[in-house]
Amino acid sequence: MDQATEGVLKVARSVLEQLDIELVLKRVLDAARDLTGARYAALGVLDETRDELSRFLTLGIDEHTRRLIGPLPTGRGVLGELIRTPTPLRIADVGSHPYSYGFPVGHPPMGSFLGVPIMVDGQPYGNLYLTEKEGAAEFSEEDEQAAVLLADFAGLAIDHARRFSGSEAKRVQLQQTVRALDATIQIARALGGETDLQAILELVAKRGRALVSARVVVIELLRDGDLELAAGAGELPDGLLGQHVELANTVASAALRAGQTQRLTDELNRARFQQHGIGHLGLSAENGLVVPLVFRERSYGVLVVLDHLDGGDFSTDHQRLLESFAASAATAVATAQSAADERTQQRVAAAEAERGRWARELHDETLQALGNLRLMLAGGRRSGDPAALADAVDRAMGQLEGDIAALRGLITELRPAALDQLGLEPALLALIERVRGGGLDVDAHVELAYEHDQAAERLGAELETGVYRIVQESLTNAVKHGNAGRASVEVLEREQRVTVTVRDDGTGFDPAASTAGFGLTGMRERAKLLGGELSVRSAPNDGTMVSVSLPATRRQQPAIPVAPESRTG
Repeated sequence: MDQATEGVLKVARSVLEQLDIELVLKRVLDAARDLTGARYAALGVLDETRDELSRFLTLGIDEHTRRLIGPLPTGRGVLGELIRTPTPLRIADVGSHPYSYGFPVGHPPMGSFLGVPIMVDGQPYGNLYLTEKEGAAEFSEEDEQAAVLLADFAGLAIDHARRFSGSEAKRVQLQQTVRALDATIQIARALGGETDLQAILELVAKRGRALVSARVVVIELLRDGDLELAAGAGELPDGLLGQHVELANTVASAALRAGQTQRLTDELNRARFQQHGIGHLGLSAENGLVVPLVFRERSYGVLVVLDHLDGGDFSTDHQRLLESFAASAATAVATAQSAADERTQQRVAAAEAERGRWARELHDETLQALGNLRLMLAGGRRSGDPAALADAVDRAMGQLEGDIAALRGLITELRPAALDQLGLEPALLALIERVRGGGLDVDAHVELAYEHDQAAERLGAELETGVYRIVQESLTNAVKHGNAGRASVEVLEREQRVTVTVRDDGTGFDPAASTAGFGLTGMRERAKLLGGELSVRSAPNDGTMVSVSLPATRRQQPAIPVAPESRTG
């Protein structure tokens, strides 16, 4: 195999590796000039009629010279001869050819010429033009053979690239479908791993925007007969989210009423968007889709998608993708709202259980003590004996002191002042000290970041209250129901989590058995609301261990600083 043939095969292999027509054409120009020693190379691509050139690519002429030459050739003169007769053409002096038109002003001089056709699938595709053989007066027969061989390979590469372009379009369509499936899967995963409504809405907005390459996506939720601009993604005006608009006369109203996607290219819908919808809040759009969010025949709002980034209106395929996506999004929104409603019901139930507990405490202790006091004083008065009355008053005073102390303790349990004023750690230590005073021997290890100057902000108010109540309820159960003599309390903050462990050596119980009390149920509900799960290990005559791990959420603003000695209790 001679050197020229090896060069052709080497170049041909690199050409065939390309799957983009533009890259193929550029590679053919580079290869043709290198193989033949031409100073200038050009490639003309035929139009649909195959009578003229629709494109003309050049190599060797700088941009300044191209501007001087003017319009690119369309296939006249010698170039047209190859179009009329698609066979190789080799000329020593192109200017002497009978069909030569001559060169325009500013065109560099060109003498020797070699032209070969490029055939694709048996049909003329274009021509390869080479001029000004360097180091020789004209192109040789070997140059012509190399150019013909290269043109044959170029035809195969162009056909290969064109076929790939068709499959590439199918690939893009498949990718779009896969993106839709991926977005739907992401929403489905959110159902299992996320029940916070705002987080769900933000995920839906971002995924929906990416799915159809939209400039803006806004989610409008139904709220008490109005529309709340609940979440969005893209180029949103400041202050848009969170606003409310009346549902009447909006595009969303039309979409929900008809149960079908609405387009802003519709004249009536455009008027609705600009006059009654988010258009009059400063959000402009050339086109868009408004897709209803419906789950089990209940409407939750709409998905508003505005302006395709590639220009033009959204296609029917885009609409179908969004409608499929909106069905999953509506399911996620419905589930998140149901979870929010359930959490509200749990809070109400826990609050009612707490009120019931304090009502029983007041009835069983304070009210009965006051009743006994009344009977004691009434008996002394009926006796008519001053000594008996004085004795009754003395006993009543003693009982009042005890009842006042009990009531003060009950108030402290209801809402300890130390929890608000000093923080969780001092409040827990004070609680443990009171329990010790009641006869239970308690070992305590409490270590929280804020109270030890390792965090700038206190734990969230709900978290502090929840931890306090869990410890309080565990110790109360150990004394009242477990007859424990010894207990240990450990409350630690490590790696953004607060862990609580309370152990006692009491009589224990069967955690699976149903009880009439609300203590254990209340603790479990508190833990769940705070993002944790309460664990209870106990057995008859084997003591009890209550443990829970909670996310260490903090307050938005730093708490009012207190003296270090107050923090440590």
